[in-house]
Amino acid sequence: MSKPLFQPAALAAAILLAACSTAPTTTTELELARANYAQAQGNPLVAKYANTELAAATRALDQANTAAAKNESLANIDQLAYVAKQKIASAEEYARARAAEDRMTDAAAQRDQVRLDARTAEAEAAKRRAEQARMEAEAAQNQAQAAQNQAASAEAATRDAQARAAALANALSELQAKQTERGIVITFGDVLFNVDQANLTAQGLATAQRLADVLRDHPERSVLVEGFTDSTGSDAYNLQLSQRRAEAIRSALSQMGVDRARIETRGYGEAYPVAGNATAGERQLNRRVEIVLSEAGRPVTTRR
Repeated sequence: MSKPLFQPAALAAAILLAACSTAPTTTTELELARANYAQAQGNPLVAKYANTELAAATRALDQANTAAAKNESLANIDQLAYVAKQKIASAEEYARARAAEDRMTDAAAQRDQVRLDARTAEAEAAKRRAEQARMEAEAAQNQAQAAQNQAASAEAATRDAQARAAALANALSELQAKQTERGIVITFGDVLFNVDQANLTAQGLATAQRLADVLRDHPERSVLVEGFTDSTGSDAYNLQLSQRRAEAIRSALSQMGVDRARIETRGYGEAYPVAGNATAGERQLNRRVEIVLSEAGRPVTTRR
């Protein structure tokens, strides 16, 4: 009797895959294939005559177990399990056919019947091999279609991301945004508010609406609204006015559909001037609001 030339890889793979997954997928078809494999392993005729055929069944069952461990579709798992079952059955039938041929030499009186049994077993094996080939071709076709669908989905997602990026770039260009180390900064002069007021003007509301449109289209981004004044007035008053203006923009954005949790505010008063305060023109430059738009999924970096 020849010794098996392979290890029970299918059962070992099934145990390993099950150990690596907290919730492995399985089906009735796969469980039946595993049971049939265990039965074939214990069959002395298979061990004696069908080492090669059982090795093929082992590889087929390994593929089904791998698909189950990866949580692939139930239909694909069942197809692979079905192929494994056919290979297992083929191994058993081949073993029976070989055993039948051996028995032909034991008794001449039984030779004709044994030959008939062998031909019948071989015919069944051929039928199963044909069915197995059909199922394997169908499984390969399904896998190719799945890969094609995934590629199409990835391409569509790329086009969508490119379109969103182009739309954002266009909107930021219209708002004269600048890229800085802190993020994208949009600077609005004192046109948003009347002198010494924290209520948005009509132009200020229109500007806030444009910003709200950008934020609604890009929910992965947040903003920091920073208010600044010139040096006219006391430090305390300027600080309070700049904070009120920042809060006014936050309130407007919220009313326009932007979640308040995405909007932070800071009032800096006359700190961080961008020009001197000696002339009216310089003071006008310092009276401003800066909107810092974060990078996708990242918080805004505050001033240090």
